[in-house]
Amino acid sequence: MTTTFLILAATVVLFVWNRLPVELVAVGAALALYGTGVLTVNEAMAGFGDPAVILIAALFVVSEGLDATGVTAWAGQQVIERVGESRQRLIVLMMGLVSILTALISVNGAVAALVPMVVVLALRTGRPTSQLLMPLAFGAHAGSMLALTGTPVNVLVSDAAHAAGVGPFGFFEFTLVGVPLVVGTTVMVLLLGQRLLPSRTPDSLPADLSDHARTLSRQYLRDHRVYRLEVTKGSPCAGLTENEVDLGSHPDLELVGVQVAGEGQVLHPGVISPGDLLIVRGDRSSVADLARAHHLDLQADPFQVDPEGGLLNREVGLSEVVIPPRSSAVGQTVFPGMVTDSGDLVILAVQRKGKDLGPVPVKLAIGDTLLLQGQWGALDELVPSDPAVIAVDEPQRVRRQAVPLGPGSTPTLVILAAMVVLLATGAVPAVVAGLGAAAALVLLRVLTTEQAYQGISWTTVVLVGGMMPLSTAMTKTGAAERIATALVDAINGRSPYLLLLGLFALTAVMGQLISNMATALIVIPIGVSAAAEMGISARPVLMSITVAAAAALLTPVATASNLMVMGPGGYRFGDYWKLGLPLMGLYLAVSVGLVPLIWSF
Repeated sequence: MTTTFLILAATVVLFVWNRLPVELVAVGAALALYGTGVLTVNEAMAGFGDPAVILIAALFVVSEGLDATGVTAWAGQQVIERVGESRQRLIVLMMGLVSILTALISVNGAVAALVPMVVVLALRTGRPTSQLLMPLAFGAHAGSMLALTGTPVNVLVSDAAHAAGVGPFGFFEFTLVGVPLVVGTTVMVLLLGQRLLPSRTPDSLPADLSDHARTLSRQYLRDHRVYRLEVTKGSPCAGLTENEVDLGSHPDLELVGVQVAGEGQVLHPGVISPGDLLIVRGDRSSVADLARAHHLDLQADPFQVDPEGGLLNREVGLSEVVIPPRSSAVGQTVFPGMVTDSGDLVILAVQRKGKDLGPVPVKLAIGDTLLLQGQWGALDELVPSDPAVIAVDEPQRVRRQAVPLGPGSTPTLVILAAMVVLLATGAVPAVVAGLGAAAALVLLRVLTTEQAYQGISWTTVVLVGGMMPLSTAMTKTGAAERIATALVDAINGRSPYLLLLGLFALTAVMGQLISNMATALIVIPIGVSAAAEMGISARPVLMSITVAAAAALLTPVATASNLMVMGPGGYRFGDYWKLGLPLMGLYLAVSVGLVPLIWSF
């Protein structure tokens, strides 16, 4: 027991010191428990195979699916359209959204999905990310009490109530305390947030790509309208050279170049054949007249070089690339409207040192920038893997922010709904529902296997898995039992409100040091025993513990969601308690004052 207390104290000190990676501290705690003989090797490593840890990882994959398919971009756009310049409206909409999403996919999943959106909101509204991201995490804590699926603690408490003979809590029974917590948290953030939260922005933030099409259009396509015309068998252009093509009847048009049919090569002195593409610059109506007069097919495929006609949509995207030193593309001849060697991408514009090179064939040089357009799948596959170019922004990142409800959004929403139904009905264990949803996203090709792995916050997974053995050691050695029993003995036989107060204090304090789920696992049996000894119902005691477990607000290591916002919010360890402490008072009032009014002793 003494060894466990020493390891716990050392772990907390290292967390507060904040000089070592938190996952390293967590793994070190587990190894220390094994090295001192407190736990066996299986017990020390059990956290990494715990169903709760696996569920957290699976929910990150589900969140990745929501983000990758533009569901969160759509939600963010809905918020942005309604926010305007009002801070109050921004806070209310943001916290309402994260609360609802948390009720569906848990605290960690909701925060992981919405952090990118909130960063964009901060950039768009000119506010420091530190003013928004901590409220996002705290709003998720409150939202976890809206439904049974909000957090694994809710499931643990419901099972404990059933085992205690007082019946499990219903799926939406938690809402009775969840709504006051969400409303109260939102009001306190509105009133106190600006004064208690730091005004700080980290050194680096992701770019706001939500209006990317317009940005690139202004930079590259101010004066360019180029069209691709396919030469048919009956066209008088067939059999001519490029220099022999006569556009005299259309003086407002300019022939930019000719490409060989089915290839990315430029036709130079050769003869034009059926299937070759004429790249023409000019007014669209004049181009249409030329196509009719010369029996040319105007290519009205997805490659529309018209900002109003869809530079970027669900199917088609853009990528801005740079020619790096020693690139194989150096010296190649290109021009706006030509198709790349792969046949899947179109070059819309070429710039050198920030100046447009115009609709003429040019030889590429180091540092030139090109604007490419093509199907999102082609951009994702070709641009990142092509050593000849460097993408300014990865196509995948552009799509996530700029394309709401993109490809795959429908199956993603169906999978999410199915997961929620399975979790709500308890038809399968929670971890099975989560893993099934994650697997379905990969099987339906919403996500690749690589995207699924990349979507998981491994820091969070390792932190939770490494800290679980510490709670096991506290239970195994009797350390937690001694603390809890002393508390219960001190109030035994007195007012049940004092019992709730003591259990809240114990749960809230421990929840700042170890995971709130581990804390709940320690305190739940103590609460049930205390209720039996005092002859009162276990329902208000267990619900009070649930509220206290959600009040993990004072440190970044209290929950994975608190940790998620630390980097992008530019927070320090000591920033959390300033807003967390007043909110702790709200949770105390709900836990000790409101809960007994709803579930009587």
